[in-house]
Amino acid sequence: MTQAPLRVAVIGGGCAAMALAWELSKPEHEGRFAVTVYQEGWRLGGKGASGRGASGRIEEHGLHIWLGFYDNAFRMMRECHAELEAGGLGALYGDWRDAWTPENDIALCSASESGGFQKWSVRMPARAGLPGDPRPPGEAFTLPFYMARAFDLFRSLILDTHVDGHNPASGLDRPPEGDVAARIAYLAKLGTFAGAAAIAEGLGVLAALIRSVTPERADGLLQSADGLLLRLRQWIEDRWIADDPNRFMWEVADLTLATITGLMRYGIMADPRGLDAIDDYECREWMRINGASDRALQSPFLRGLYDLSMGYENGDASRPSLSAGQGLRGTLRTFFGYRGAFMWRMRAGMGDVVFAPLYTAMKERGVKFEFFHRLTDMGLAPGNDHIDALTFDVQATVKGRAEYDPLVPVKGRPCWPSAPDLSQLIEGDRIAKEGWNLESHWDRRKAGEKTLRVGDDFDFVALTVGVGAVPYVARQIVAHDPRWRAMCDNVATVASQAFQVWLTKDLESLGWPGPTYITGAFAKPFDTWCDMAHVVPEEGWSEPPATSVYFCAVLPDPPDPPSDEDTGYPARRADEVRHNAEGFLQGPIRSVWPGAFDAYGDFRWDILKTEGADRPANGIARFASQYWRANVNPSDRYVIHTPGSWRHRISPLDMTYDNLTLAGDWTDSGFHSGCVEGAVMSGLLAAHALSGSPRLEDITAYDHP
Repeated sequence: MTQAPLRVAVIGGGCAAMALAWELSKPEHEGRFAVTVYQEGWRLGGKGASGRGASGRIEEHGLHIWLGFYDNAFRMMRECHAELEAGGLGALYGDWRDAWTPENDIALCSASESGGFQKWSVRMPARAGLPGDPRPPGEAFTLPFYMARAFDLFRSLILDTHVDGHNPASGLDRPPEGDVAARIAYLAKLGTFAGAAAIAEGLGVLAALIRSVTPERADGLLQSADGLLLRLRQWIEDRWIADDPNRFMWEVADLTLATITGLMRYGIMADPRGLDAIDDYECREWMRINGASDRALQSPFLRGLYDLSMGYENGDASRPSLSAGQGLRGTLRTFFGYRGAFMWRMRAGMGDVVFAPLYTAMKERGVKFEFFHRLTDMGLAPGNDHIDALTFDVQATVKGRAEYDPLVPVKGRPCWPSAPDLSQLIEGDRIAKEGWNLESHWDRRKAGEKTLRVGDDFDFVALTVGVGAVPYVARQIVAHDPRWRAMCDNVATVASQAFQVWLTKDLESLGWPGPTYITGAFAKPFDTWCDMAHVVPEEGWSEPPATSVYFCAVLPDPPDPPSDEDTGYPARRADEVRHNAEGFLQGPIRSVWPGAFDAYGDFRWDILKTEGADRPANGIARFASQYWRANVNPSDRYVIHTPGSWRHRISPLDMTYDNLTLAGDWTDSGFHSGCVEGAVMSGLLAAHALSGSPRLEDITAYDHP
């Protein structure tokens, strides 16, 4: 007798939901699970959703770049492309290596003493392998692995500062390599010398020892290394940070040295909690305690770290907040864990490159997608031990009870549109006439309601909405369970803002020399931006622009949160973003795009590309043809990791409610960051909770210290 499949209701359609649905629908399960994804509005993606607007242009929630250590996320996408190819659908999306291109050029900005901004650019070295490849033996993500790489880096930097052809480490009387005790004593002796030769030699010894250090010897190693690290810090400060033109690199070295000192001083290598042991500290505070200079603490690198993680409480730039443990975990994986390239750019929008292929492949597998379903509550059974009902607002109904077809072709590829296809909907005319916003938390208009019952309609539930939406969709659980209340109160989120411009001139002609850097630590209110000329060929312009440029940053919260009845709130915040963007183009951008200003010092609004208008607007009014958005929906808010918040995250493996698991970048996933990799790891853990697959050891870096 064939056993009926277990019905899994996946609530939400972001990266965590897709990873979970992808795993549960794999052929290896032989149809054990019947997965249905319930999605508000007309498109998948969550915070990563994108759409195609006028002229087929790509319109994103913000700037999305994949980092080279996203092993779990890349593995999923590589599997997806391979499956589409095997099923005869490969031509739709191409090879995964065509969908992502390597990017090793980054730029950070710091205030220049002569005014404006100074650009610090670097080309990160390419590394062997590709993200998603199996890790080679000996490359486990351990703190000794990272620290050994850091010591090797320092040693190379010191040796590279000498150009007289002499190897400063030559002529030293080294003890035998197998004698650990003698080498530790030798290390202590080297710390008494101030010369570069002794420092370089000591770093080489330390790198070798740290790879094999045991908890029993950790204290002795720390004591022996103290003198060496003190000499190294003084060497950096005396020779480089004060006035060297490459002092940015040495500010990074100073921060790295503070990190190494702190990891050894706090005994983190032997602590079973790993980096969570210091996660109650604020990152800058912990760096300062361990000797980082004030200059390094204000360096563009550290500001870029906060900007990248949007680590500002309530979006307030004067209140930076990032936990030390996750700040270091993210930095270590970013700089020492990448393969192939430091970063990877997507060929088009994230909706096109990530969610469209996954949707197509999972549809082929038999996964169902119910669009226009907004969850309003999860009902607890009388014993408070499982979910017995799911209640939805049905925002719209599809004509003829057919399935909604969400994708549209642009340049021959399936893409998500920026607006729903109302011709498929019974309520389409009404939605258009009354201007319903099907993705707004504040717009509660609907076609009807639906309640699903456990046993009749579903067996398991996976809640993958953003944590900001949890109080609205899990009211009974939040009211009943103190842990859920604590999670909602303490796992912080911030609103974000973004805008995109399409230009008739390339950036080099405007005064920003290539390559097309990903730029961070720039001026507020848009501290992160990137030249995205590579996506223009994927758009549908009749006369393409020279480039498009994306900007994003946090958006400060108002003093008082809006009420749920304040239907005008999203529009007011969007108007605020437009005002911020127009001011930004007239102000800070001048220092990096001088050619964008005319002889009178005014921004040249005519370089903004328009298409289809008989009489394009002139002056600042022309900005209306560009794209901007305020990400203020509770589920769209970006998750930040503040000190101490780790203890309030709930793991997807937690089965307090025996038919419910959680997934999202806000859960305890092993990587507490608002990013694709953290969300995918969480989705994989949720799949493991329901099916036992994948194995925990197969989730890359889940056991990261």
